[in-house]
Amino acid sequence: NTLSTKNYSKISNSETYYINIVLTSKITVIPFYYLSLQRIHEINIVIRSTIMYKLLPISIFLIFSSFIYAQEASQWRGENRDGIYNETGLLKKWPTSGPKLLWHYDKLGDGHASASVTKNRIYTSGTSGENGFVIAFDYQGKTLWKTIYAQEWLESYEGVRTTPLIHKDKLYIMSGYGNVVCMNAQSGEIIWKVDLFKDYDGRNIVWGVTENLLIDGEKLICTPGGITANVIALNKNTGKLIWKSRGNGEKSAYCSPALINHGNKKIIVTQTEKHILGIDAANGKLLWKHPQTNRYSVHANTPLYSNGYLYCVSGYGKGGVQLKISDDGNSVKEMWRNSSLDTRMGGVILIGNQLFGSGDYSRKWVCLDWKTGKELFTSKILKNGNLIYADGMLYCYDQAGYVALVEPKNASYNLISKFKVPYGYKQHWAHLVIHNKKLYVRHGTSLMVYYIGN
Repeated sequence: NTLSTKNYSKISNSETYYINIVLTSKITVIPFYYLSLQRIHEINIVIRSTIMYKLLPISIFLIFSSFIYAQEASQWRGENRDGIYNETGLLKKWPTSGPKLLWHYDKLGDGHASASVTKNRIYTSGTSGENGFVIAFDYQGKTLWKTIYAQEWLESYEGVRTTPLIHKDKLYIMSGYGNVVCMNAQSGEIIWKVDLFKDYDGRNIVWGVTENLLIDGEKLICTPGGITANVIALNKNTGKLIWKSRGNGEKSAYCSPALINHGNKKIIVTQTEKHILGIDAANGKLLWKHPQTNRYSVHANTPLYSNGYLYCVSGYGKGGVQLKISDDGNSVKEMWRNSSLDTRMGGVILIGNQLFGSGDYSRKWVCLDWKTGKELFTSKILKNGNLIYADGMLYCYDQAGYVALVEPKNASYNLISKFKVPYGYKQHWAHLVIHNKKLYVRHGTSLMVYYIGN
């Protein structure tokens, strides 16, 4: 006797999945690929025969060894917005010409959005004339739909700024002119729109709004940058206002917020013109603020949280600051500052107690001690750029157009392989994405998909 599936079902909008397994005379593969592993909280296995006790460990091993690596990269910088992708089985060295290019698409228009990848689709945004659009592909690169959502940024460094946020059956995006749009992720149909400037007295900034939207339960978080509606929470299904926060009354500052769980509180952390803000996610109450400035009021990196400590970093020579959040979440204390790691918009990666990122004015890649802020190592292996992390390796994308595989060994940057991005034009600013052993690289008009599995 061997195993097969009698029935399996995905319960829509549920956090639990059930799989019933019975005896039969042949083996049938269980198609677990359709499950989002981040949402599997419980698997109930109904055992119909005692012989299955012998086969059960093998079944569980096969299921999870095959699919545990596949994280849904459905928002900016991965599931936790920290640039870390929980994948395994990736190449530790690339051919001289780079990993295998599976496909590329060259009609995205201007922009710097990354890809958002789900269990069966790939999404990104682009421009056509003065309009922004979202486009959906299948895994082979076939276009499934393309929807214009609003006028896009036409001024300095024109093009799309934000990466689509995918949550369950909906997609969310914000234009450079403050239009928040919700779409059906399957069809591309627009469900609702909100104009943050018109409806909430929002104010634009020099290079256009550049905020990757954030979901917390039923709330969609965004930053109009208004005096009274500084940060707001909209109902993700209807676009109606849930709460608004006065914040510090400053304009937005290109920051994509973080949602942290600290003690008994959920706290939204973002940066506006001159301050880091901590806002109670439940009601919009400003819990604390801390000064952080630079010459252009650009704070384009998502705050990073780890075990009660928060790190916020800005470019133009300013660098970063580490804050300790009080146990009750109502205040912060500055622990250290360091100006050498002054990434403008490349993000940072925390591995253990080592913090990695590239400098702006410093023009070097830097590693800091997380506890002290002390500089441990610097390197000029690449031009400044952005980075992510997966399977023990850093993936760096510099502004000269090189994608590099780097081993973060002994607090240093050990360059293993690199290749030049072959398609697209203008700035190399979009952040890399890894999903299901594929590396997604955006360069202006082009999206490239590489196979990096071993």
